[in-house]
Amino acid sequence: MLAKAEERKPRKGGEKKRRHPGDNGQGGEKKRRGGEEGEAGQGDGGRKRLDALSVGYFRRVGERLGEGFEDDEEREMFVENVLTEVKGKASLVAMDQTGSITLQRLLPLSSPDQVGEVLTELGGESGSEFKAVSCDRCGGHVVESAIRQVSRWMEKKPSATTEEDEESAGVLETQVLSLSQVVRDNTADFIKHTHGSHVVRTLLHVLAGCLGPPRTESRPGAKERNVAPQLTDFEIPTSFWYELKNLTETLMDNVNLSVTDAVASTVFQTMLTVCHRKRPKLCKQLLKSIMEYLTSRSAAPGVSPLLVFLKDQASSHLIETIIQLSHKSLLRNLYKNHLKGQLVNLALHPIANFPVQRLTAASAKYKMFLTLFDELVQGVEAILAAGHMGVIVQMAESCAESEEKQDDMMQCLLHAFHCAEPGSRHTSCLPLFMSLLTYEVYYHSDTAEGSIQPQVPLSSICYHGSRLVQTLARFKERSLLLSSLRTLTPADLLTLASDPSGSHVLQALITTSSDKGRGKILKRLEGQYVQMACSRLGSRVLEAVWNSASVSQRQSIAQELVPSESQLRSDQFARHVWAKFALSHFIHRRAHWQEIQSGESKKRKLFSDILE
Repeated sequence: MLAKAEERKPRKGGEKKRRHPGDNGQGGEKKRRGGEEGEAGQGDGGRKRLDALSVGYFRRVGERLGEGFEDDEEREMFVENVLTEVKGKASLVAMDQTGSITLQRLLPLSSPDQVGEVLTELGGESGSEFKAVSCDRCGGHVVESAIRQVSRWMEKKPSATTEEDEESAGVLETQVLSLSQVVRDNTADFIKHTHGSHVVRTLLHVLAGCLGPPRTESRPGAKERNVAPQLTDFEIPTSFWYELKNLTETLMDNVNLSVTDAVASTVFQTMLTVCHRKRPKLCKQLLKSIMEYLTSRSAAPGVSPLLVFLKDQASSHLIETIIQLSHKSLLRNLYKNHLKGQLVNLALHPIANFPVQRLTAASAKYKMFLTLFDELVQGVEAILAAGHMGVIVQMAESCAESEEKQDDMMQCLLHAFHCAEPGSRHTSCLPLFMSLLTYEVYYHSDTAEGSIQPQVPLSSICYHGSRLVQTLARFKERSLLLSSLRTLTPADLLTLASDPSGSHVLQALITTSSDKGRGKILKRLEGQYVQMACSRLGSRVLEAVWNSASVSQRQSIAQELVPSESQLRSDQFARHVWAKFALSHFIHRRAHWQEIQSGESKKRKLFSDILE
C-alpha cells in the first residue's frame, strides 16, 4: 500500500519545491483529483507516501467522524479500529494532508495510552524521528494535537483516575519529555523552522500547564485577528516543571536567533508569555537575560542598540512582548537608559511606533508615565501627520487609565486639529476628531471667518477617530465633546448612529452622560428614532440608549416609535427593537408597562450604586 513519490528538483536552501499539478511539461493536461493520486505535493524526493487506497480510507474516516457516535462504546471501538490501521505507518499518515487532518480529529477522542502509542511510533525508538515529523507542514499539526491531549487527562480529579489511567498517562508524559529532549538537542533547527516552531510553542504551553484554542488552517475573522487567545490552565506532572526550566535554558543559549529570525522570535514571545502566566519568577529572570543580551550588542558610540532592534521587524515584536510583561524597575530602566529623548523619533517610525504604544500602555500605572507623556506630547502633530494614530489613541487611553494629564491631552488635540483658537471653534472638535482632519481641511476654509461656524454635513468618520473619541469620553472633563455633539443637526446625528465607526462614538457619549446631559442629546434625536430602529447599527445604538435612559426618556422614545408600528414590525432590525422595548405592552397596558420600567430603573440604579 505504499508508493514512492516522484523526484523533485531541490529548492535553494535544500528544501524541495512543490510543483503545480500542471507543471509536467504537458500543458497541465493531467490534474490530481483530491488525494486519490496520493499527496505528491508534500513529499521530498524519494520519500514514501500513502497510496490512493489509504488516502481514500482516511478521507472516509474523516467523514464518519463528522457524523458523530451514538454512545461511548461505539466511539471507542471506531477509534481503536482506525488506530490499528495507522499502526506501522503513523509517520506516513501524519505527513499526508488527508491523514493529518483525520488524525487531528481522532486524537482528542483517543485514550492517553493510544495517544502515547501514536507519539511513540512518530518519535521512533530514541525519539529522533520527532524532528522530521514536527518540521513537516502536515506532521507538525499531528504532533501538536497529540501533546495537547495531556491537558484532558491531567484535568481529571484524582478520585476519578484509575491506576490504569495513571499508567497510560505516564506513557504520554514520557513521550512529551522525549519530544522536549529532541527539541533541546536541535533547538536552532526547530525554532527557525516555519512548522517546527509551532510545535515548540505548543510544547512550551503544555510544559507550563496552560493551553489556548487549537491552531486551525482557517484564517481568523477581523474581530478575532487582534485578540489574544484565551488560555486554560491545567495541572502538570512534576517532571514538566523541571523540563520547562531546562527547555528555557536551552532556548536562551540561542537568544541571538530571537533578534535575527522572525520565526524564532515568536517562540521566545511564547516562552515569555507562558512563563509570565505560570512561572513569574522564571519569567522575570528570562526578561532580565534577554534585555541584557539586547543592550549588550554593539552599536554606534553613544547610541543604544535597542534603537536599532526597535526598528527591526523581527526583534520589535519581541521587545513589545518584553515591555508588556516587564515589571516597574525594568520599564524604568528601559526608558531612562535607552529611550529617553528618542520617543518622538521612534513614534514616527513605521515599525518602532508599535513598541512605543506598548510602552505608553505599560507605563500608565506608574509615575514614569508623566515624563513619558511630556516627551511624546511635543510631537503629536508630527505623529498625526505620519498617520500613526495608534500612538495618539494609546496616549489618550493611558491618560484615561491613570487619570493624569487629561486636560493637557485635550488641549494638545485642540491645537493639533486647529480648533483651539478662536474659542468658537471648540464646538467643532467632535467632527474633527472623528474624521482626523484639521479645521481648515474639514470646513474647506483657509482662514478663520470670525465667529461664523460653516455648516458641513458630517462625513469622513474613521476607525481611529472613533477610537480616539471613545477614549476621550472616559475623561473626567468631557464637556467640550458633549457641547460639540449638541451642535450637530438631527441629520448628522442619524449619520453618526448609522455609521460603523460613528455609532460607537454616539453610544459612548450618550451612555456616559448624566440624566440631564442625556436628555439634551435625546431632544436633538427626536424625529430620528424610527430611522435609527430600521438601521442595522442605529438599532443597536437605540437599544444601548434605552438601557441607560430614565423612565420618562423611555416613554418619549416609545411614543415616537408606536405610530410606525407596521413599519417597525416588518423591518428585520426594528422588529427586535419593538420586542425588546415591549411596545405592544406600551400600547395596550401602559400603566403596567410603566410599572415594569420603573422597577428595572430602580434595579439598575441599585446595581450601579453597589458597583461604584
